[in-house]
Amino acid sequence: MTSGPVGRSSGATGAAGSTFVLVHGAWHGGWCWERVVRRLRERGHDAIAPTLPGMAERASELRADTGLSCHADAVVEVLRAVHGPVVLVGHSYAGLVARQAADRVPEAVEQIVLVDAWFGPDGCSLFDLAPAWFGAAIRDLAAAGDVPWSIPPPPAELVGVTDPGDRAWLEARLTPHPVASFTEPTRLTGAVEAIPTSAVVVEPSAFPFRELAETAGYPTAVLEAGHDAMVTHPGALTDLLLAGRPSLRS
Repeated sequence: MTSGPVGRSSGATGAAGSTFVLVHGAWHGGWCWERVVRRLRERGHDAIAPTLPGMAERASELRADTGLSCHADAVVEVLRAVHGPVVLVGHSYAGLVARQAADRVPEAVEQIVLVDAWFGPDGCSLFDLAPAWFGAAIRDLAAAGDVPWSIPPPPAELVGVTDPGDRAWLEARLTPHPVASFTEPTRLTGAVEAIPTSAVVVEPSAFPFRELAETAGYPTAVLEAGHDAMVTHPGALTDLLLAGRPSLRS
């Protein structure tokens, strides 16, 4: 196990009556957390899974300038509306969203959990963090789409969903994602660094999520699953969200 950041003391993740705010990644919507939300509520917790502007049922809000700051602002609104500090969970691209939102209202966040997520320092965009091949693939996807500033959704297999039923369920719901959210740099004051943070990463993976988390010193758990673990392994992921600071398996 790696040691977590020193900051405000807080109760363990998953304490009785915790409120979880679950933020989805690119191409998804709040719907992707449906199986985790149900399990959290069955175990006595509240769970909110907002959809970011321009995505899923909010697809009509997609604009050329829909970017990271727009998405972080939407999460800040949710955090301000919730009574009491929350456990803020960000998946994939939403690692950047969750940290920027938490940096704005650190008093509203008890802990952050990054699930196979991108994140970085102030001034860093997702494209700055990602391998060159990923940036090239995203730009090719955008160029092949009907709208040059949005990225068509990839096949479900690319996010680790191979079961035919799950694949059909996922692909029927994925929507285009704004390029601006991948190019806009994150804006942080440093307040987020005082919030206890842990990570869940999946393996095998082509992405550097484990390296990012361990370099940051976050307690990190490894889950043998695909990238969309909330779809394929909702029970195991829920257990990790409720387990406090997850321990790295041997």
